[in-house]
Order: sequence, then C-alpha cells, then structure tokens
Amino acid sequence: MLKTYKDLLAEAHAVIETVPTETAIGLLRDEGIRFIDLRDRRELEREGCIPGAFHCPRGMLEFWIDPESPYHKPVFGEDRKFLFYCASAWRSALATKTCLEMGVTNVAHIAGGFSAWKMQGGAVEHVGPRQSRSR
Repeated sequence: MLKTYKDLLAEAHAVIETVPTETAIGLLRDEGIRFIDLRDRRELEREGCIPGAFHCPRGMLEFWIDPESPYHKPVFGEDRKFLFYCASAWRSALATKTCLEMGVTNVAHIAGGFSAWKMQGGAVEHVGPRQSRSR
C-alpha cells in the first residue's frame, strides 16, 4: 500500500480549512454559507441533518461540482462558502481537499463532523425516507 487513509487525511489536513464545531453552529443562519452533507442517504434518515443542508453523496461530489459534467448541480455555482460535513470529518476532509484540487477555493469542513455537531447541541432536522436534499 502506497498510502494509507491516515496518510491521505494528513495530506488533506495540511492544506484545507477546518472550522471548529462551535463556530460552524454559529454560522447556521449565515446566508454566505452553504452546508453540504456528504453522508450516505441511510445516514441522513437515521441521524437527521443540519437544517437546510444540501445533500451531496460523497461519490457524486466531483461530478456535481464540475460545470462541464452532465451531472453538475447549480448549487455548486452559488457565490457562497461551502462547509462540508460527514459523520466524523474524514470524508469531508478528503472532499474539501478534492475541491481545492479542482479549483473550488471557497470550501472548508466541520471539525468532528455531524457527530460533534450533535454532541455540541447543534440543531438537527429530521429527514424522512422520501425527502430529498439533493435538488
């Protein structure tokens, strides 16, 4: 193995911005911030999400961000800062680094992910099985 997941995470953390959880909670109503939930759909249904977050499954991120992709989502053309999160801040760290590599510089991720968000009292919105946040 050339690189372990720990190596990849260390490389990501060396170049990305990590927003402390308490700071992220304070940004919830900031119109200049767009929260992006990278977790699997089943995780959203089981745990809920940050209110108003846009759901982008991690496996689709590169395709949804790239305006040349047939899968591009207009949300990623918004003039906002994207604040990524996942369950424990591993997928979001790697996703944030990927965005930087693709030229998207208005990105950061939440320290500790959704788990830390909930533990620190951040608001949580229920997501039902038929709701979709990836519009």
